[in-house]
Amino acid sequence: MKLTQSIRRQNLEDIEIQASRVASMMSAIRSAMLPPTAEKSPPSMSVSQLAQLCQVDKTKIVYRAKRGDLPPGNMVGNKRVWTMGEAQQWVRAFRTEHLRPENAVGTTITVANFKGGVAKTTTAVALSQGLSLRGHKVLLLDLDPQGSATTLFGVLPDAEVEVENTAMPLFAGDYDDLSYAIRKTYWPSVDLICAAPLLFGAEFALPARQSSDPGFEFWRVLDRGLDQARAEYDVIVIDTPPALSYVTINALMAADGVIMPVPPSALDFASSAQFWDLFSDLCNQLIRARGQDKTFEFIDVLLSRVESSDAASSVVRQWVIEAYGDKVLPIEIPKTAVTSSASAEFGTVYDVPKGSMNAKTFSRARDAYDRMVELVEQQVEAVWASQTDSGDE
Repeated sequence: MKLTQSIRRQNLEDIEIQASRVASMMSAIRSAMLPPTAEKSPPSMSVSQLAQLCQVDKTKIVYRAKRGDLPPGNMVGNKRVWTMGEAQQWVRAFRTEHLRPENAVGTTITVANFKGGVAKTTTAVALSQGLSLRGHKVLLLDLDPQGSATTLFGVLPDAEVEVENTAMPLFAGDYDDLSYAIRKTYWPSVDLICAAPLLFGAEFALPARQSSDPGFEFWRVLDRGLDQARAEYDVIVIDTPPALSYVTINALMAADGVIMPVPPSALDFASSAQFWDLFSDLCNQLIRARGQDKTFEFIDVLLSRVESSDAASSVVRQWVIEAYGDKVLPIEIPKTAVTSSASAEFGTVYDVPKGSMNAKTFSRARDAYDRMVELVEQQVEAVWASQTDSGDE
């Protein structure tokens, strides 16, 4: 039997009904996945996991717990476990040499790509969680109007995010800094500035301000708006829209470092080339034409969604390495069932409790993200070191 497809004419009222139906379904899905309060909660830590985070032997954890100066955890059955917040106290006590010096400011990292579907949001959220596990206080700024990062933190952009919860008032000129929009999350030591579709308004507000005031520098708004946050947070991670928009330009101009996830596919590689070409042109028009400059402490290209069994990807991987040289991080994020499952449940690999799925598959995904976070942390520490060195001169 031949299948046929007829048109289904829809007016604006039909679209409103569709939007309402999908929003209701999203709310029901979240309630089913996050019972009983429809809120997310971070996984707890075992003694072996805590020892790994603190980079010490398990016996040292047991010994230190007896001193009583750090959270003792709670017994669950015959095992001792710590909440995420308790574990982070331990990590800060054992990793003091890796924490931000008092005379250094927070490092801003922008995760950007011209194209969607490259694991940009997953990278930003996982990086935020991973850095917090290493003892750092992190602010995640969601600038993508789709609000994917916001959703991964258990907040529905359409239903639960008001304009004052986003960066929109900053871009509109109603505020000078972003402190008004910061909110706590379920994940200790990671705070969030949400995004929602209304953030699309920034693409009109910024050029309107520029046209009414020729001296206004639209690309500096976010950079200046983060000054207060840099004093309060160790790292600020920015998730951007999949386009070189006014908002993305602001995010790049505010960044100390940039991470670009690039899956090893021909289309994604071509898109990355377009991104840097356009960004270079814009910098020449906006910055260098005014006798100014912009320096990034680091630019990382992260091979993401890598399928080891895909022969074609190995060819593109070589293109990426040849084109970007030492900017390519020496780690690849594999495309695994673990990351797909975590994403389907509004989370990342760090939200998945150990032992909840195949150990080998879990370790492969988790180890890759841990290594990525470690490499980024090393660069952040180098940025802090350069700040303290210049301050001593």
